Amino acid sequence: MKLSSILSKLAALFLCAGMLAPVAGAGEKTILISQSIDLSGPNGALGRDYVAGITTCFDAVNAQGGVLGKRIKYVVQDDRGDPQTAAKNAAEMAERTDYIIGGIGDESTNAILALPGMRNHLLFAPLANPQKEWEGRALIWRPGQRQEIEYLFGWFEKLGIRDVGLSYQEEHVNRQLLQFVQDQISKRGLRLSGVARVHRDNASTEREARALAERKPNLVFSLSDSIGAGLFLRQFRKYAPTTFVAGASLINLPTLVEIAGPRATDWAVFSQVTPNPGAPVTPLQSEHLAMMKRFRDEEANSMTLEGYAVAKSLVKAISLARGGSLQAALSRKQIDLGGFNVTLTPQGGMSNYVDIALLRRGRSLMF
Repeated sequence: MKLSSILSKLAALFLCAGMLAPVAGAGEKTILISQSIDLSGPNGALGRDYVAGITTCFDAVNAQGGVLGKRIKYVVQDDRGDPQTAAKNAAEMAERTDYIIGGIGDESTNAILALPGMRNHLLFAPLANPQKEWEGRALIWRPGQRQEIEYLFGWFEKLGIRDVGLSYQEEHVNRQLLQFVQDQISKRGLRLSGVARVHRDNASTEREARALAERKPNLVFSLSDSIGAGLFLRQFRKYAPTTFVAGASLINLPTLVEIAGPRATDWAVFSQVTPNPGAPVTPLQSEHLAMMKRFRDEEANSMTLEGYAVAKSLVKAISLARGGSLQAALSRKQIDLGGFNVTLTPQGGMSNYVDIALLRRGRSLMF
């Protein structure tokens, strides 16, 4: 996507959500909800779609009179994917806001929760993996990557796949996932074909990808960010054009296609934490589609649906809590978002939903 197109979309979104206004204390008739998230960095496309879904839900709620007689004011700051910037933004927000929605990644979540000013705040629905040290301090709406990986293993085992390769990008969270995937391979009686390490230079990545392809795995798990997954796919497809490659839901598909090329993403499978955003099967899916058409000028996708569901969960929790604890309100009652239920677990999770989608030739997901 061209930079001018991205900037115009951001400007339109900011104006719809009231994001250009300075952060100020919520008035008597206003509930102030703040968020620091990547809008222009490595995961900017994910962040923009997530924010678009959240904004759409809040627009719909305000059009119906708000919540508890108050309108929602939603203020977003761009942290460009930098944890220090995320913490700086959150420190400013914590002094003046009613509720804080999380951003993208474990590192940014850790940086925000380490702030002294966050002791009196709950971080709602960061796009991160559940961690024990966050219990009681962050509510994770989505399942963690481990649950997504287990679901992918189960899906591929039904196809009779026995030989598994790994594409691995060196990062702290990926080191933990690497060990988890290796344990899953051993536990399920599968065979590890090999591990291809992803580098930022094409020559090194091609060498690793070719060596893995020569071992003929039936499936390769990608433990990389969107850029790393794209770099690996671009090289791997030269030698293994029809091998399944699987990734988790936070891989940004436009970025993947841009880096790898459209043909390289054939036979790519992704876990998803929402039902099909394009199918009006449940009231939630139908409502999301209708409100995106009403308030936005962009297509609905899995991330806009996740943002919409997260915002709707928060609105319902605020209504139930009536100024009290969100955790207490959520633990008392299962929330029905419209054919899609969220229930607070003791670990601070809300949804265990995982599905599978294929990236088809039109570059859209097929559920």
